[in-house]
Amino acid sequence: MNNRPIGVFDSGLGGLTVLKEIMKITPNENIVYFGDTARVPYGPRSKETIIKYTFQAIDFLISKNVKAIVIACNTATARALKEANEKYDLPIIGVIEAGAKTAAYTTKNKIVGVIGTDGTIRSKAYNIEIAKIDPEIKIVDKACPLFVPIVEEGWANTDIASLTARRYLEELMDKGIDSLVLGCTHYPLLKRTIGEIVGENVKLVNPARETAKDLKRILENDNILREETEEDPKYEYYVSDIPEKFASIAEEFLKKEIDDIKSVKI
Repeated sequence: MNNRPIGVFDSGLGGLTVLKEIMKITPNENIVYFGDTARVPYGPRSKETIIKYTFQAIDFLISKNVKAIVIACNTATARALKEANEKYDLPIIGVIEAGAKTAAYTTKNKIVGVIGTDGTIRSKAYNIEIAKIDPEIKIVDKACPLFVPIVEEGWANTDIASLTARRYLEELMDKGIDSLVLGCTHYPLLKRTIGEIVGENVKLVNPARETAKDLKRILENDNILREETEEDPKYEYYVSDIPEKFASIAEEFLKKEIDDIKSVKI
């Protein structure tokens, strides 16, 4: 058994969707979460900048003695996961491979929609990963840059979100998709709104759960899974700006009280 925590980071609030699944699937693990709220969104930024931000976040989590890291951000996964695994000597996983697998096995008509930030869509990371599994699957992708600030403002279930989603998603619906990858960890917070637009015949693919399953397999294979003890797991939360806003949205989403969120500079 290994009591060291798991590190999870995202550009802001979106990683909470992954965190929630990790809490469910590995309920005994201690976790350190970092949200880079001072520099959200990552999507419009250059690959070099995203790598720099990712390395800074990883360095911070390593300073907290983590045993594994989940990059709970599609943009950072697409732009910096390969470089991170080359640089650091601990398990680091992202969210794209898990989402691609789920989408490939979910689609029936082999037409998959992918929505994400500008950076994720430009990288074609989902297209590449899905093609490895089934090259016959057609990908219809769309950058939806306004979704992240809508979530960060706490407007996920508002008319603003609905109007924006309709404008973005009409094009994908016209192409006949039967599955839609929520290719940004902020987007599951818009799941209700997106679902109302695309309808019940389109399966929404949330990579978070499969990512949590991948993490558990790694912890088991490396024999570093924390087993059940009398001591409850500890969750630590850090952000780079505005902890109050993060706390209010995080508590609502995770359905648990968050006692202490620390603001840090990285």
